[in-house]
Amino acid sequence: MTTIALELNGRELRRDVPARMHLADFVREEGRQTGTHLGCEHGVCGACTVLVDDRPVRSCIAFAVACDGRKVTTVEGYDHDPLMALLRPAFSRHHALQCGFCTPGMLATSRDIVLRFPDADEARVRLELSGNLCRCTGYVGIVGAIRDVLAQCRGGAHPEIDALRAAMPGHACSASAPAATPGFTAFEAADTGVAAVAAVPRGEAPAADAAAPANGTRIQGQFTVPFPAADVWRFMADLPAVAACLPGAELTEHNGDRVKGRVAIKFGPMSASFNGAARLDRDDSTRSAVLKGAGQDSLSQSRANGDVAYRLTEVSPALTRVDVDLLYSLQGPLAQFSRSGLVKDFVGRLIQEFGKNVALRMDPARSAGAPLPPARLNAFSMGVGVLWSRIRRWFGRGDQVG
Repeated sequence: MTTIALELNGRELRRDVPARMHLADFVREEGRQTGTHLGCEHGVCGACTVLVDDRPVRSCIAFAVACDGRKVTTVEGYDHDPLMALLRPAFSRHHALQCGFCTPGMLATSRDIVLRFPDADEARVRLELSGNLCRCTGYVGIVGAIRDVLAQCRGGAHPEIDALRAAMPGHACSASAPAATPGFTAFEAADTGVAAVAAVPRGEAPAADAAAPANGTRIQGQFTVPFPAADVWRFMADLPAVAACLPGAELTEHNGDRVKGRVAIKFGPMSASFNGAARLDRDDSTRSAVLKGAGQDSLSQSRANGDVAYRLTEVSPALTRVDVDLLYSLQGPLAQFSRSGLVKDFVGRLIQEFGKNVALRMDPARSAGAPLPPARLNAFSMGVGVLWSRIRRWFGRGDQVG
């Protein structure tokens, strides 16, 4: 963990964070400024764009530790910005937003366009907007709003905006302007000889060998089972039995250490059913294993891949602890929810429910031929419990904002 302190929307925020935590996660989870939206998580769509020291930055690919000591402004912090006071009503007048998902990033980029290109024509505005994607408006209203504000700012009509332009690094009147500003050289497209990864056809399960991302979301948990470690290890090798212990999981195919199936997830308004495949790698000497899998939601077409690693530790001859380390990544519409604190707490509860079901299914008092009851989960009561425990933790910890 690394301690960082930055100014978020005018308030100092100090936190201990993982070295590879992205700025988008930091402002959403630690700063609770959820107006910053996550879309592609590859720095392509621009939905996550925020201002760092008044310059637009893709927060989904910027590390929080790299912003230590910087000023970060999200859509919640524009109230006193003179340029945003013109852009926001212009967006409304020109109907430049519909669903609003891309709007926080669009506003940040639009602000930059107005400051850097006071004489921009429509072609220049469209070129500069090309890094921000919108699936609703067709860009006509957005371009119109920006050109509206550009027209309003001409002729010194807004001295405060002229002052913002003069303060920009590299501006002729800026005190921080370098003696000589080198020109920007665009890259040239070149054939690398590497083909793009083909999309998985609708309804087809992704390959089980898909690699888990190094920068995915990590959730750790543990549970104990009142049985010897050797017995628990044997049980965990039975993939159909293990799948039956996981609420929402269903196997459709089993072949040795490989399985195919689906996992249904529902948490409040978020629901998905991932069809996918997984492969289990076991190490008998350390009683540890990794389940590598990938899947795709049939409704949103969001894609997930990740590793579920677990290790058994003998606490006593009749008690075993199972440590679980989940590393996963989501791409697509559901990525917006994947790292929320409530989702992390919910998954932690799922791990506990899984442990209870393992203990139930290993109970020797059960008749060998008796059918095992399906693993059930009251999602509503669990969701309420997660929310209540999180509220208590929030009030107990406080914001720690200076």
